[in-house]
Amino acid sequence: MMYEHIDAFLKNIRLKNTGSIHTEAAYARDIRQFHAFCLDQGIEDFKDVDLNQVHQYLSHLNQASNTGLKASTLARKCSSLRSFYDYLYERHLVTNNPFKDLSPIRQAKHLPDFLLFDEMMRLLDSFELEDKEGYRNRVLFELMYACGLRVSEVTALKINEIDSEDMFLRFVGKGKVERMVPFYPAMQKKLKHYLKEIRPQYEHAVLHPYVFVNSKGDRLSPRGVQFILDKAAQMAGINRTVHPHMLRHSFATHLLDNGADLRMVQELLGHANLSTTQIYTHVTLDRLKASYQKAFERAKK
Repeated sequence: MMYEHIDAFLKNIRLKNTGSIHTEAAYARDIRQFHAFCLDQGIEDFKDVDLNQVHQYLSHLNQASNTGLKASTLARKCSSLRSFYDYLYERHLVTNNPFKDLSPIRQAKHLPDFLLFDEMMRLLDSFELEDKEGYRNRVLFELMYACGLRVSEVTALKINEIDSEDMFLRFVGKGKVERMVPFYPAMQKKLKHYLKEIRPQYEHAVLHPYVFVNSKGDRLSPRGVQFILDKAAQMAGINRTVHPHMLRHSFATHLLDNGADLRMVQELLGHANLSTTQIYTHVTLDRLKASYQKAFERAKK
């Protein structure tokens, strides 16, 4: 019976289309792991789980890991199981949700990693514009930076979602939320040239509407973007790991550094909650403190 409840919940997630395949897989792993623990404890029905057993389960997870699980991992597992129990409760399969009585797991706030402005410029200038792949790469990463795009958004971007004349992108981003993001005239010029002169040079590119293509002319994948970025960062002399989301972090950080309004940045990033955007204010504040301390080093002596 417990297996049937798990399968029904996962099917419900799939039908609602509330998350990606990876999200569904995470739900499945978390719930099945908890189910195995229940069976080991002699629990044969999810309704027999109470808060004490939830605490035992979390302790078991930590003990099973050599270094202890990260707070973020524990929080995700609890969130998966809380959603699962909500589903069971709504269908009168349990009488309460023990995961709702659990105290919130405190998570350390990790500041977003970003590129300094001169690093960003070195990265963009590392591409050879006379080469079709070099031009494509320059437009790809400059657009990601100029518009604060996620790698999933830029690889899914279609030609009809670009308004070249009024200079903005209009597309459906994360969470199926429609987003409009402007870009600047220099970006407009590069985009027009890429779409008119460079993209048609790729075989198969005419068979689909996606803006960015790989060497065969098929849609460029997120993994392909990471591969290109790794090589570009090395060429630009950036001696640290660079990932595509750093361009989005850099976009937000540089906007705030230059006096942009926080709510405007929230709108451009497509964040549902202002609190998500506020983490970038900590980055700029840390940089302000560092600059202040450097300026007044003599006063300390």
